Amino acid sequence: MRDDQKNMDDAFSDKTEEFVSLEGKTTLPQDELVDEISEAITAEADEETTDIVASAEHEEGTEQEEELVEEQVKDEIDIQIDLLNDSEWVVRREAVITLGEMGDERCVEPLVRCLRDGDWQVRDAAVEAIAMIGSPAVDLLLRYIRDYDARKSVIKALGKINDERVLDPLISMLHNDEFKDDATWALAELGQPAVGRLLECLKNQDEVIRKQAILALGEIKDSSSVDLLMEGLQDSDWFIRLSSAAALEKIGDPRGREAIKLLAKDPDLVVRLRIEHMLAEWKKQAVTA
Repeated sequence: MRDDQKNMDDAFSDKTEEFVSLEGKTTLPQDELVDEISEAITAEADEETTDIVASAEHEEGTEQEEELVEEQVKDEIDIQIDLLNDSEWVVRREAVITLGEMGDERCVEPLVRCLRDGDWQVRDAAVEAIAMIGSPAVDLLLRYIRDYDARKSVIKALGKINDERVLDPLISMLHNDEFKDDATWALAELGQPAVGRLLECLKNQDEVIRKQAILALGEIKDSSSVDLLMEGLQDSDWFIRLSSAAALEKIGDPRGREAIKLLAKDPDLVVRLRIEHMLAEWKKQAVTA
């Protein structure tokens, strides 16, 4: 009995000395299988380590490239800012244009300072460059509007930036005899965002404010202003009546044109002559159409 049990144990032991390989489906000694599995695990770990190292090196390289580009841009900005002090206006203007094209907020202060430049071509270039940067320049412009020498250019720049913060200072400048026309054209250039405030100005008791608002609305040509401009045709001031008619003509709304015809019998000779000329032009347009 004991001999039979021993024979069975020996047979089982012999079998457990071998395992089946999944790949080759051949039997392998136990030690060889362990080596194979160990090598596979080691190779996989090495591959993961290589991927991690490569990824880290790539990220580090990307960061270094970004830092290099940023340094290059910073250096270029500094170079252009230095050129703003050049004695030649052409060099200063080109530097202003370049800074505007960069569109970096770090360019705002040097560009705003150029609004006081002694050459009008540099000032005009600065206005356009600041407009390209936009809203980030508003705060500094609002401080510079107090500077008499820069005020005209500051007003122009504000009119090119679609930001609600520019409305109050531009509207307030309509009260300034010296700069009211600049503010009017700045509001006109601002366009539709300024319409609401300009319509409020049509109800202002100050005739100058009403006149300037009418001029701006005529340039903007927004149809929402037609009703209030038609009311201007009834104003006691002849210039406001005439300006309202001119604004309505530019807008081209049929209701406005019908209302303008009533001024052909206006008590003021200047208004009547202007309306007669306007009606004659309409007839010509109708014939050639």
